[in-house]
Amino acid sequence: MEPEASALNRRYGWADYHINGAGFHEPRFERTGAAPFCNGIFAMTRRLFRILAALGLAAGLSGLALPAHAEKRVALVVGNNDYRNVPKLLKAVNDARTMGDTLKQLGFAVMVAENQNRQQFSETLLAFDRAIEPGDTAFFFYAGHGFEIAGQNYLLPTDVPAATEGQEELVRDASILADRIVERLQNKKARTSILVFDACRNNPFERSGTRAVAGGGGLAPMVQLPEGVFSVFSAGPRQTALDRLSNDDANPNSVFTRTFAKELLQPGENLVQVAQRTRRLVSEMADTVKHRQVPVYFDQMVDDVFLSGTAKDAAARPADPPPQKLAALPQVSVPRVPKEETTNAPIASFSRHNGGWSVVFSFADPTLGISWRMAGSGDFRETGFIDTLDPRTRKRMPNPSIELPPDTQAGTIEVRYVDQAGDMQGPFPIKFDPEAALIRDQRKILDMTATSWLSFREFNGLLVYYTHLVSYRCAIREVRIGIDSAVPNQVLKMPGCDMRDPSAISAGMPLYMKLNPATQFVSVELTYRDGSVSEIKSFRTVNRSNN
Repeated sequence: MEPEASALNRRYGWADYHINGAGFHEPRFERTGAAPFCNGIFAMTRRLFRILAALGLAAGLSGLALPAHAEKRVALVVGNNDYRNVPKLLKAVNDARTMGDTLKQLGFAVMVAENQNRQQFSETLLAFDRAIEPGDTAFFFYAGHGFEIAGQNYLLPTDVPAATEGQEELVRDASILADRIVERLQNKKARTSILVFDACRNNPFERSGTRAVAGGGGLAPMVQLPEGVFSVFSAGPRQTALDRLSNDDANPNSVFTRTFAKELLQPGENLVQVAQRTRRLVSEMADTVKHRQVPVYFDQMVDDVFLSGTAKDAAARPADPPPQKLAALPQVSVPRVPKEETTNAPIASFSRHNGGWSVVFSFADPTLGISWRMAGSGDFRETGFIDTLDPRTRKRMPNPSIELPPDTQAGTIEVRYVDQAGDMQGPFPIKFDPEAALIRDQRKILDMTATSWLSFREFNGLLVYYTHLVSYRCAIREVRIGIDSAVPNQVLKMPGCDMRDPSAISAGMPLYMKLNPATQFVSVELTYRDGSVSEIKSFRTVNRSNN
């Protein structure tokens, strides 16, 4: 029934329908390319939907929604072209329609909103709120003008005023705060929230002969996301997103959206893989016209999320090895496969040091003993005990950590433990990916030690040292610095990463650069290997050493 519904919406000029648990809502969206509906049209609309509901068509149109007790997929896509006071756009509405069609193929109940003014945008978001229930997967896509003010992102409705210098509050009041959308999804307890912004365009407030609003066209990186949120931006900081590759490019969609929509439909790819492939393909296409556009994503997902099928290697995974008895630990019952509803599986953290890997297991339940092995490689080994009493068991605490050689290959660590009742739990599989673990560990260290990224020294002039960044370079894709500039505008070349000895600093590696003695400060921005971007940090040269 859905194709008929889409045709019906197009015939009457509606952007799309939207659904929630109560059935259909009356369309509130602006008519495509026309003025808002009058009261008579709304009355006709209400009668039409009542007729559809009576004929049972509403149930057919909502076939994409899962039963009320199960999580469902709900999406809102917004495209704004027809701006009244700032430059119009050409492809944002097409981008929204393309994303809407793509998400319908992935099982989403989709709302498409076009050319939204401030009031309509707010009402649309309210309708989206009502469609989301706890445990749902929520997808928000926006194509249009976006603007960053003081590190906060604003989505611009079509009636945003033409602001000038000193009128930042005018823009704030007339726009939609992107962080607020994240908060709303969190308040609705969506299990997974996906936000995609194709809004990295030029500053819409620039005017010849006037000074523009203090801010930036496009959006700032969203690095402080809560758990369960995944966001994608069509271009990196201070980059502009291409609508087309040349004057002969007849594709109706922007370079980012045409690529991202196609990648979303690839079966067996999780969201991170989709974002990584999109980033690479868009960057390569932009390079062909000598333009820099590298999409970025920010991942706070707990699990891998697959929108089109399951993992490619799911069918090829070997069966779990048969349970074995644990030698030299307290007498226990026969090991049993853990049940997700009743058993808390352990998690692990990995850290790299000169001698190899330290792996620390964390258990929610008290344990009497821990053992482990690399999957398919011999017997389980005990971790032993540490000289500390566990107040919950009143016994010595099992050692929660193990060491792995530096050349350990990617694989699966199997962990099992004896619970307080003396029963064996496990084995539990824990994936070990040395490269991903190294990047995650070094990224965490860099975030925690941001005040140490740069240091200054007086020695035959003024020197700036970046030894700290070199030490953790495997987590970094690019370092940009700005000398006496709040905007990092030049690339600081870093040595390559050697996975065999990632923290080694060998002879001849560049560790510092010479500055003009009058330099006041240096700003720094890191682009991490996962595409996310750090906050810009400033270091003042007054804090310099004379040693």
